[in-house]
Amino acid sequence: MSNSAVDITLLGRTYSIGCPKGREEALRTVAREVENQLTTLKSRTNNLSREELAIMAALNIGNELYEEKQKNKQYMAQMDERISLLQSTLETSLVERSS
Repeated sequence: MSNSAVDITLLGRTYSIGCPKGREEALRTVAREVENQLTTLKSRTNNLSREELAIMAALNIGNELYEEKQKNKQYMAQMDERISLLQSTLETSLVERSS
């Protein structure tokens, strides 16, 4: 799959980022979210450098990702439990019908 360049702007600086074809809109969406994080952090703390803002934004985004992964793990565990219960119920029903 070939790449294309996508221009994104973060805190007034434009970056040209290589991106797989067909994923350009996803990159733009992520860039908007990062820009929102950076802008919010900058408005709350005027004394942070670009590097510090980027680190804080990365930590915030990383925390959001971690929380979503935890929710996903819990959901998958619940689904596995429900599937097991359903399988057990079906097996019991089939055994009772064949008796």
